[in-house]
Amino acid sequence: MNKKKVAVVSNSLGKGGAERFAALLTFMLEKSGFEVHSVIVNDVVDYSFTGNLFNLEKESSHYVSFFRKLKKGILLRRYLVQNNIEFVIDSRTRNVLLRELITRFIYRDSKIFYIVHSYNFLNYFPVSKFWSKIIYKNAEALICVSKAIEQKVMQLYELKNTITIYNPFFISKEELKKEAFEPKKVILFFGRLDENVKNFSLMLEAFSFSKVFLKGYQLHLMGSGNDLDFIQQKIKDLDLSDFVEILSFKQNPYHEVREAKFTILTSHYEGFPMSIVESLALGTPVLAVDCNSGPREIIQNEFNGLLVENYNKEALALAINRFVDDDELYDFCKNNAAQSVSHLSLKNISEQWKNLLINPK
Repeated sequence: MNKKKVAVVSNSLGKGGAERFAALLTFMLEKSGFEVHSVIVNDVVDYSFTGNLFNLEKESSHYVSFFRKLKKGILLRRYLVQNNIEFVIDSRTRNVLLRELITRFIYRDSKIFYIVHSYNFLNYFPVSKFWSKIIYKNAEALICVSKAIEQKVMQLYELKNTITIYNPFFISKEELKKEAFEPKKVILFFGRLDENVKNFSLMLEAFSFSKVFLKGYQLHLMGSGNDLDFIQQKIKDLDLSDFVEILSFKQNPYHEVREAKFTILTSHYEGFPMSIVESLALGTPVLAVDCNSGPREIIQNEFNGLLVENYNKEALALAINRFVDDDELYDFCKNNAAQSVSHLSLKNISEQWKNLLINPK
């Protein structure tokens, strides 16, 4: 029996939430019986994936900048045709109008599914609402990773072909069954070191204001990104060098997550942050700001974590101290953590993707 062929097109497979999801999606689709092709625009591969890989950057490397972009389009079209790709799932950022009109033409013989990974629509929609509607209205589906994103899409663009499918966690059964550690006095962030998204200024200021380091607590920041120097300077400015440690990026930071007292997120905006889902799946409660979007669709305040008003240093510091000092609250959230995200298992979300591709709205 011939498998249906699907191509997942992404910026890369490296060091970002959308990129991590693109890699994860290859496993979900393969388990659902599809022949999977990953097409990446840029030559970065950090996450594990399955199926065939077509690297547009490598294939066009001998062309100069402008002609390289044209060549990537030609190569992408040729690859889709030669491999008889029936479905294209586009996970890229898509905000340049001319490029997206050309890409729509390149995809023309395939069924097209677009993903919106972030509440910040500047990354996924051209400025013109008119042209955004033109690009997206005839797609098989516009997949939103949170209900808040889907509502915003419908409100701004009046599109009818939207659906919400949450991001799953992809952690082995063996990993999930490991015995829980006695938590260390560590508050953990893991993700991209990007100040404009993650708002480390708020995180560090609240940590400083909370004074929990006087009780032996440390803040660990795990990841990589362009704002490492900024973060290091902020740590020095707040006189926190003895209490904040920056750890290298790890593809699967499960050991560190399980050891942490709780994980923390202070973003300006998100989509559906996989770090929260993974933390809860591993039994570690989460403290997050109520940003758009994602945290309020995952965290049930005082049930599996704490959800606090964004941009409020004092409220965040108070929440940090609650998890440090209130053992009853903390233990209750920890005991509820894993079960609260059981509906986001790979099996459940894979089934939703399979149903969407075979039977779109």
